Amino acid sequence: MAPVQAGSHGYDYDLVVIGGGSGGLAAAKEAVSLGKKVAVLDFVDPSPRGTTWGLGGTCVNVGCIPKKLFHQAALLGESLHDAACFGWNIPERKSITLDWPKLRESVQNHIKSVNWVLRVELRDKKVEYINARGSLIDAHTVHAKLKNGTERELKTDHVLLAMGGRPIYPDIPGALENCITSDDIFSLPEAPGKTLVIGAGYIGLECAGFLNEFGMDATVMVRSTVLRGFDQQMAGLITEEMKSRGVKFLHKTVPVRMEKQADGKIKVTWKSVENNSESSDLFDTVLMATGRRPLTLEVKADQVGVKLHPDSKKVVCDRELTNIPNIFAVGDILEGKPELTPVAIQAGKLLAQRLYNNGKIEMDYDNVATTVFTPLEYGCCGLSEEEAIRRHGEDNIEVYHAFYKPTEFFVPQRSPARCYMKVVCLRAAPQKILGMHYIGPQGGEVIQGYAAAIKMGLTMEALMDTVGIHPTVSEEFTRLWITKRSGIDPTPQSCCS
Repeated sequence: MAPVQAGSHGYDYDLVVIGGGSGGLAAAKEAVSLGKKVAVLDFVDPSPRGTTWGLGGTCVNVGCIPKKLFHQAALLGESLHDAACFGWNIPERKSITLDWPKLRESVQNHIKSVNWVLRVELRDKKVEYINARGSLIDAHTVHAKLKNGTERELKTDHVLLAMGGRPIYPDIPGALENCITSDDIFSLPEAPGKTLVIGAGYIGLECAGFLNEFGMDATVMVRSTVLRGFDQQMAGLITEEMKSRGVKFLHKTVPVRMEKQADGKIKVTWKSVENNSESSDLFDTVLMATGRRPLTLEVKADQVGVKLHPDSKKVVCDRELTNIPNIFAVGDILEGKPELTPVAIQAGKLLAQRLYNNGKIEMDYDNVATTVFTPLEYGCCGLSEEEAIRRHGEDNIEVYHAFYKPTEFFVPQRSPARCYMKVVCLRAAPQKILGMHYIGPQGGEVIQGYAAAIKMGLTMEALMDTVGIHPTVSEEFTRLWITKRSGIDPTPQSCCS
């Protein structure tokens, strides 16, 4: 196949993408399929610990994919107890241990295979891949600095910023020298041992969850709120579930300093945000999960005039278009948009269609489903109860809810105490659904289908009129009838009540 030629605009490329993550690659491949000449620049600066990785961005290398595989390893460990109860001859659980190096090797081998497939796919689709650090010189010129020090300038009609972000290291004595982040946890050569996770967002909770299930001591330090931005009733249930499994929480505390000891352990000193009293403990590993920062300053977006939010430094834009007419942005660097891989992919594809194929469809950032992969998963779509009340008023909102008992929990006598779901909807008929929330097994699988229904305008009347598949956990949504306003106990009496 002959090389793809750029359009008649006089530049070398139709599109240059800075960032080889999910959103950037999706846009690049879509643009090439429409006959455009595209280059993708991707370069990973090592973490402070020295961790680096290949093509594919955060999700493939240090995010969604390894996280889900570690979560699956934790679920398999839990299932060993269940298997014995169902008649399988399993050794005593205490004699079964996790081989961390084997888990790490298996997961990293899978990641490397994905890196390779992505490289081959770009080659086959005639996307020019440049392993270089990209930055903006002006609205139509991208500077590329290759690993060997070689430099290039790429002239392009359009630029797409898709660099994503990296974990934040707070300005705390000893943090940079002694802590790791999610950039490092999945490639540690040895098990992390007793671990302090600083931060109670979804990354922190997921990591603490699988470490605890692996039999390691895990503690979560919480400055203010667990799962900020999520429904707080559900966040409270997740917290209680994790505590019941052995995860410890240090509420209303912040780290003060980290000090490496002679034996290699890390002494962490923290203080209460309520009375400033200090405490300390020794840990084998400290994982910093206090948020992420966009890589907008690294690519010099501000220096060419791209409008950034003054606090977050994320790109402020409309329909993925920045304030500079030919510079676009997708993914985690967008201010006020969900930091989710499927969101970046969808936005990238739709943007390429609008740019090069007269596409009219714009990215819809509302009602995007997501799941927190804690040991008992939390899947949700739409508004939290708090946000629904804020937007519509408490008198105009109805909340249907129920605890439920998964059938597979009965024989091994697993506690269903936090298996809970609720639907937040408008009070007036036909009660349009604003949000659905679920805690239980397979949260992501359960909530995904309902997300499509919510997009289509699902109402509570239609949900109640739907016949569920029995026995499943998802059918419990179709059986909801108790409202919070009624005051009736939402605890079920039997699996088929």
